[in-house]
Amino acid sequence: MAYRALEPPSVPFLDTRPFLLTRRQMTLLQALILGIVEGVTEFLPVSSTGHLILTERLLGIERSEAADAYAICIQSGAIVAVLGLYRERVRQLVLGLAGRYPAGRRLFIQLVVAFLPAAVLGLLFEEKIDELLFGLWPVVGAWAVGGGAILLLRGRGGARTLDDMDVRTAFLIGLAQCLALWPGTSRSLATILGALALGLSVPAAVEFSFLLGLETLGAATAYKGLKHGGEMVDAFGPAPLLVGFLAAAVSAAISVRWLVGWLQSHGLEVFAIWRLGLAAIVAAMLATGMLSAA
Repeated sequence: MAYRALEPPSVPFLDTRPFLLTRRQMTLLQALILGIVEGVTEFLPVSSTGHLILTERLLGIERSEAADAYAICIQSGAIVAVLGLYRERVRQLVLGLAGRYPAGRRLFIQLVVAFLPAAVLGLLFEEKIDELLFGLWPVVGAWAVGGGAILLLRGRGGARTLDDMDVRTAFLIGLAQCLALWPGTSRSLATILGALALGLSVPAAVEFSFLLGLETLGAATAYKGLKHGGEMVDAFGPAPLLVGFLAAAVSAAISVRWLVGWLQSHGLEVFAIWRLGLAAIVAAMLATGMLSAA
């Protein structure tokens, strides 16, 4: 399906005509908005994919292979932000891989083990997932289920640190990450709740989720970039890609810092409220025809 930008007449503040590129296929304002949404939501337990799908529909962006690839590839901005914030831990992983830091090597192996389940299932069922679950109704359902899961599991968690983890725990967290193949579930929510249920402390669960995210998002970005990168660049040109990348990087750095600080003295309940409230609003918009489910 060809990509084109629509101009919703009922939402004048989204009129992006002054920002149109020569190709008239994506505006810099749309790219900026998508980048901010990606960066803010990527590591929060609210589902960046679900928010990006909703944002694209609100901006009048029709679904296409190029649009889906764009939403995935601007994740690289969020990856760069977390690499910077967790550079010391990343350095330990590199030293471990080089055989110079045993704890780093052990954590590296655990991250690889945790990555494999979602990677295998994602490759096996990619077409079915894209066909059946990349719509707003499935996203609404995932938001609601995830919000309920947060309320059900709130207050749980243990005292285990990353040093206390073993390969079995990492694998089980990786199985939990498979739930995030359902758009709207949230990769960070699945891994954080999985880690808490296995007895990790909140700081350890959040850090492992972030580190696993670097691996998972990096692989997804590389895969989509190689598969649809040419189509994406032909459709949008380089400027929107650069704007989306930079916006995602800056907003992700701010979002991650806020989340880490928030969880030091608060729980995940605020995200349950957000998910359930947004699910109700979007469901009402879909039911009344204000928003297209396609």
